[in-house]
Amino acid sequence: MAATIHANARTTPKIRAEIQAAPPSVSNAALARRFGVTKATVAKWRRRDQVHDGSHRPHRLNTTLTEAQEAVVVAVRELLLLPLDDLLVVAWEFLNPNLSRSALDRCLRRHGVNNLKAMLREQEGEAASDKPYKSFKDYEPGFVHVDIKYLPQMAGESARSYLFVAIDRATRWVYLEIRKDKSARSARAFLNKLIQAAPFKIQKILTDNDKAFTDRFSAAGERKPTGTHPFDVLCQAHGIEHRLIKPRRPQTNGMVERFNGRIAEILQTTRFDSSKDLKQTLLNYREVYNHHIPQRALGHVTPIQALKQWQQKRPEIFVKKVYNHAGLDVHMIPVD
Repeated sequence: MAATIHANARTTPKIRAEIQAAPPSVSNAALARRFGVTKATVAKWRRRDQVHDGSHRPHRLNTTLTEAQEAVVVAVRELLLLPLDDLLVVAWEFLNPNLSRSALDRCLRRHGVNNLKAMLREQEGEAASDKPYKSFKDYEPGFVHVDIKYLPQMAGESARSYLFVAIDRATRWVYLEIRKDKSARSARAFLNKLIQAAPFKIQKILTDNDKAFTDRFSAAGERKPTGTHPFDVLCQAHGIEHRLIKPRRPQTNGMVERFNGRIAEILQTTRFDSSKDLKQTLLNYREVYNHHIPQRALGHVTPIQALKQWQQKRPEIFVKKVYNHAGLDVHMIPVD
């Protein structure tokens, strides 16, 4: 293979080899006069054990990430499954404002987390498919998916807790609460808090067929609808249409299922000292998700920003003003 020589080089590999082969008794000044170069050039090639130009790239680029920052990027990618452009916005905000898109892509490739579609299929346990799916982007705020997720039993507790999660179909806005059980009473209490917290009027709610949400479904026929289930009654009182997913079709509620998958990653990768610590972590994540993580499905804006856009277009479907919280404080982090 042909040797690469710097465009401004005054020596060739042959001359460099002769410089290196010269005995120590020949001075640098003598060799410099002989080959018509400076003494510094002679000294440089005498110190080296090869005759080709080295890399002229700086030892460290300002646009590259440290090992710790790369670990954060990989963790965020695996946890939130953000597209490259969305992940780049997060990295600009919290890690390195000079990071380039290509540098971030190389980082993801080095760590084997560059194929987002494969990661999504792996998390959801689905095979690759070209089957078209119905987009949620045409819905307006007010169609909310609700589900329950089991939480690990913490030390000192006699039973495990349950995470109630609601996510708006149009804006991906999320509301969540931890409850001691998943009874119909707890589901009703969660719905009541959700109605108070949502900045928009809830028009429809989609749930599975769990007893906490309804008594309208029974696979074996042992239950009959009473019309008095607390969750259904509260929906009726607020004019909310309560829809149920089809039996054995959890993908119908896939939006909230995917969010619960992100919660599962947090539970698997974080050690909690107490139930209070667990609760605060989940509440913090809710704030970060709603206020600070742009999503490709929303046109690269956060759920709160999407809500604000909808409020400008359709103010009549909102019951309160949408506020965007300030960014995370990165100035109080101590530097060693």
